Amino acid sequence: MDGQESWPEIEKASKEKRRELVLQGAVIDEKISSNGGLCSAIYSLKLLNYLEIIQCPSLTEIHGDIQNLTTLTSLILCRNKLSSIPKTIGNLKSLKVLDISVNNLKALPEEITQLSDLNTLNVSCNNIESLPDGLCRCTKLSTINISKNDITRFPDDLYRLDLLSTVIASENSIEELSGDVHKLSALKVLDLSNNKLSDIPYELSDCSKLKEINFKGNKLKDKRLEKMVNGCQTKSILDYLRAGGRGKGKGSKQADGDKADGGRNAEKTQTKKQRKQKKKKTEEEEDEVDEMNRLVVKVLHVSDNPGAFTVKVANELKDVRPYLVCCVVRGMNFRSGNALKRFLVAQTKLHDDLCGKRTTATIATHDMQLLKGPLMYDARTPPMLKIVPLGRKEMTAVELMRQLQLEAEDQRKQRKRQNVSGLHKYLQLLDGKELYPCLVDAEDHVISFPPITNSEKTKIRKTTKELFLEVTSSTSLQICKDVMDALIVKMAELNKFTFEHREEAGSEGESDSPPVPASDDATSGELVIQQVRTVDPDGNLKVVYPSKTDLCIDVGDLNVVW
Repeated sequence: MDGQESWPEIEKASKEKRRELVLQGAVIDEKISSNGGLCSAIYSLKLLNYLEIIQCPSLTEIHGDIQNLTTLTSLILCRNKLSSIPKTIGNLKSLKVLDISVNNLKALPEEITQLSDLNTLNVSCNNIESLPDGLCRCTKLSTINISKNDITRFPDDLYRLDLLSTVIASENSIEELSGDVHKLSALKVLDLSNNKLSDIPYELSDCSKLKEINFKGNKLKDKRLEKMVNGCQTKSILDYLRAGGRGKGKGSKQADGDKADGGRNAEKTQTKKQRKQKKKKTEEEEDEVDEMNRLVVKVLHVSDNPGAFTVKVANELKDVRPYLVCCVVRGMNFRSGNALKRFLVAQTKLHDDLCGKRTTATIATHDMQLLKGPLMYDARTPPMLKIVPLGRKEMTAVELMRQLQLEAEDQRKQRKRQNVSGLHKYLQLLDGKELYPCLVDAEDHVISFPPITNSEKTKIRKTTKELFLEVTSSTSLQICKDVMDALIVKMAELNKFTFEHREEAGSEGESDSPPVPASDDATSGELVIQQVRTVDPDGNLKVVYPSKTDLCIDVGDLNVVW
């Protein structure tokens, strides 16, 4: 790498003593390809707190000199073609966030376990076969995403992480969840869907903070538990395990011994009538679970509406942010309990994961009743783009970007959180753009300024009955569709959960406000998705969403009715 010509992006970061650097996309990828790797000057930017290099297929390795960036707190290297991570990464003692998802990694260096300040680790979508032993040394680790790899087991010391609250391990080959899972006292989210589990340990029910579990796609020995799992009923599953159901795992040897020794004797003393009654009760309970699953099957209904909504797309967006898909959603119930809060949390998670922290795509949601169509997806100069951003007064894009940059600078000085908020991380996506993308209604009100913000005027609330969804991207149309698919599936799951638990939530005080009756159009938990067409300025069709090729997602309890 010696003798390489320095890149303007790196020279600018050095000259301005920047704390953040984002390199992404085709232009950077071409430079990496031409130079045989990253410009070596990047490893001299010793003031960097945040480094992001994404969507560069030519990036196959990171030099060991990465160890020079000792002030890094966030290192994002996703959607590249990395085949290895240098051992020197263990010298980045200030690192809190490490995202190396969507690469070609087969293993992680053991030196990762030396990152004592690490709180977020994302290695999803690789070919990793095992996690390094010694993760317990990462005592601040709270979120780990290892989904879509070839991992067969958790290391034993994983269960010693006292602050671990989120474990995403879907689509691996994990065969056993140890009964030691109860030691994860901070665990809130556990996703082990589509693995090779045959049992779920009853000790899982001792995780007092657990709010969301997913074991779909595992062939469990206990078929009744398997049906409950496919219904995504966290509370019911935990209650079943807590009551000593047949879902006990290998970690419950004593309980299994009691069943083996005492169960046979108890069964011998039962009369024939008692056995029949017990069998009948079991069948009735299983029928109830079946009914629950049948309801979930109908959770999403796609309406092929000939009078679908239309959005016109300006030609100028070709070099700005050209890709857009939209749809209208009816039937969401935000009135009950914390339904709206759960939806917003889910949207944020999609932004962080599938959307690559908004660098790959951006989601915007609007109250359909506050929109005035037809809509126009336009490109405007920063001084001409006016919007009322969420939680702010009306201003131009120039004023908004300046204000956000000042806020980012203040946060760096105060050294809050990761030195920069989630919003400020992607301000650089618009660097050098002469035109900014925006979605405009019939009265010329800007309702969306991707990837920065939505408008306060169309903000969704508890009273929202009908939503207008948009996903935009500068990367590809397929990314937009993938994100929209995932969003709709999540909405369907959340709506089903709200429908089935609103009475229970009201009685247990889950809501932070008085219970509000659900509207008539949200009484079944079923969603109706209305198509939206995007057209060019001459009215020629560009894309319609959803089409017959969309929403083809392998989700067992989701049935799309056309």
